[in-house]
Amino acid sequence: QVQLVESGGGLVQAGGSRRLSCAASGCTSSNYAMGWFRQAPGKEREFVAGISWNGGSTYYADSVKGRFTISRDNAKNTVYLQMNSLKPEDTAQYYCATRNSGAVITTTRLWNYWGQGTQVTVSS
Repeated sequence: QVQLVESGGGLVQAGGSRRLSCAASGCTSSNYAMGWFRQAPGKEREFVAGISWNGGSTYYADSVKGRFTISRDNAKNTVYLQMNSLKPEDTAQYYCATRNSGAVITTTRLWNYWGQGTQVTVSS
């Protein structure tokens, strides 16, 4: 059974940085794309960033491009999201996800496995 466990969330001031981690177990995560999504209160869950199975391709939502960086360490079955220049509008529950494919897509419903999420709150 695939399990994803996020960590690294918390309270940060606007302009600050935070690094999220997602540890995967129960699967050969190195074969699969990994992604980060977020959901703010009253809003739909949205794609934030994704990385292909070998880390060769990365994708970002326009709202985070240039500020966030996704990376993965397949030896540790872990994916990271480095978030810089954080803004209050980045406040959300952040979720890690993986899918049964090595390719990234931005459609939320096509990701197969999800973590429980970690809260990031950016104060102004």
